[in-house]
Amino acid sequence: MELEWMAKGRCTSIPPSMFFPSDGSGVEVARRICADCPVKAPCLEYALEHRIDHGVWGGTSERERRRILKRRRETTAAH
Repeated sequence: MELEWMAKGRCTSIPPSMFFPSDGSGVEVARRICADCPVKAPCLEYALEHRIDHGVWGGTSERERRRILKRRRETTAAH
């Protein structure tokens, strides 16, 4: 996957630490930044494809990405 999309993210002008919060309220702050980001979808796909375990990517937490991956595996196994 090409990474040109990264330069278009709303996060480029925000300290990376904002996307690696230590609590739930920090996750919500990061989600708000991601909410209307023009590259939210490719960001999420990148995190899923590369199994990134930490931080908020594409507006999702680590737990949410694990759930997405689990659902995708279950869907694939069902077909």
